[in-house]
Amino acid sequence: MPASYPHPIVAREGWPFLAISIVAALAVGGLAGWGWSLPLWLWTLFVLQFFRDPARPIPGGAKDVLSPADGRIVAIQKTRDPYVDREALKISVFMNVFNVHSNRSPVDGEVKGRWYHPGSFLNAALDKASLENERNAIWLRTPDGQDVTSVQVAGLIARRILCYVNEGDALARGQRYGFIRFGSRVDVYLPPDSRPIVGLGDTVSASATILAELP
Repeated sequence: MPASYPHPIVAREGWPFLAISIVAALAVGGLAGWGWSLPLWLWTLFVLQFFRDPARPIPGGAKDVLSPADGRIVAIQKTRDPYVDREALKISVFMNVFNVHSNRSPVDGEVKGRWYHPGSFLNAALDKASLENERNAIWLRTPDGQDVTSVQVAGLIARRILCYVNEGDALARGQRYGFIRFGSRVDVYLPPDSRPIVGLGDTVSASATILAELP
């Protein structure tokens, strides 16, 4: 995935949904009257806001871990990283349907591994969703050897996790690497002595908010 892609008004994942919504609204309006098409135009506006993909600033330096997603902090805890098998600090971001759902790299690093796990579709705000829901994890190693795992987790109504990077790819901080359709969460596993910057309940923005500082 090129670092420059994309910052259109609407993420490319939403183009088919938006096109279908507009065609349906126009068809109903033309055949039955514009009053009957109003619900479809409202749906089109929802699709437009859901798939928006704004450009974002990249604050801080190489040791600053950026938020991989828009949303609300629902977990900050010491736990075990089940992907790299190590003790870790986990920070979780819950996305609702009104958040931007483009996912971005929290650090500069090489993708050392990628894992996809099918699973359930529990409410993504629940902590057990991290290990029971459908999910896709990438393991990043920073230039100075720190390991960071970023996990896209499907939610109650999310049914599609999209990830565009593979083992061996290089990612820059804030670079777009995936998308989750219709509500979900992203978990970030950091070295255990990382220093969290955010608190529970904080609202964060993908790549614009610093989550933590690496040791």
